[in-house]
Amino acid sequence: MSNKTRSTLRLVAILIVALAVLMQLSIVVIPALFVYKFWLVVIAFALLLIAGK
Repeated sequence: MSNKTRSTLRLVAILIVALAVLMQLSIVVIPALFVYKFWLVVIAFALLLIAGK
């Protein structure tokens, strides 16, 4: 896997976690994703594991 791909996966994971945190703080409310906050963080963690060397 190239470094560009790893960087992109890390960026996506960080954005997903940031979204989950903002939803937890009720700053951003997306009703369709609100019930899946836990799974968003799990997916972000999995992306970080995949992006790791």
